[in-house]
Amino acid sequence: MAIKKILIVDDSPTERYFLNELLSKHGFAVTAVESADEALAKLQGGLPDLILMDVVMPGQNGFQFTRQLSKDPVTQHIPVIMCTSKNQQTDRIWGLRQGARDYVTKPVKAEELLGKIAALG
Repeated sequence: MAIKKILIVDDSPTERYFLNELLSKHGFAVTAVESADEALAKLQGGLPDLILMDVVMPGQNGFQFTRQLSKDPVTQHIPVIMCTSKNQQTDRIWGLRQGARDYVTKPVKAEELLGKIAALG
């Protein structure tokens, strides 16, 4: 499946801007929201091909939201890449156990992220 539509879930305006600019310049249709609640609302209007998920957010954190998405038959097919400042190996393992397909630490390196997206597509 070719990845064309990406949903960014991150409470940092700076990260949302950086990721949006990077991905838009590479031809992806990008939507960015700042919380799991906003992401759920966006998912009602159509499903993305990929979700980039922060971990530390107000309300439901990225680990919890990824687990929720991976257990829902409607969204479980959507790959999630965690994009987070949580850089411990235990965080990475936990994120993957929640259903994430990959894990990238901030600051995000453009080449690394684009490579991981290409590998999923």
